[in-house]
Amino acid sequence: ATVSELERMFPGRHFTPDGHMVGSIGECLVADAYGLELMAASNKGYDAITKSGNKVEIKATQSDSAAFRSEPEHTIVIKINPDGSFDEIFNGPGSIVWSQVICKPVPSNGQYQISLNKLKSLNLQVTDNQRVPKIS
Repeated sequence: ATVSELERMFPGRHFTPDGHMVGSIGECLVADAYGLELMAASNKGYDAITKSGNKVEIKATQSDSAAFRSEPEHTIVIKINPDGSFDEIFNGPGSIVWSQVICKPVPSNGQYQISLNKLKSLNLQVTDNQRVPKIS
């Protein structure tokens, strides 16, 4: 709502949140929707824990890709929509995602980019019992 208001106030300017802000918003959205317990910020390899103790790396974006530095135990990738809702792009074992980048040279910034289209395709390989169920 704030972004929309700013864009109405200043036509021709874009106020799309990015970076850490999108990540933090996404972590909160996912934790709430999936009943996860958020961990301290900047935990290596995971952002939250399920009730059964599984570690979950949460990736949120408003662009067309997500970035990974290491293989997560489990990952949930979402795309945040302009209205504040989100679309689940991937919800499954991190090994499925990591297998796509492990043989590639490490990028200069240490982050492997994977397109949302590729993640959607990989999501089709995940069975229901491999997903963290949504509670809301």
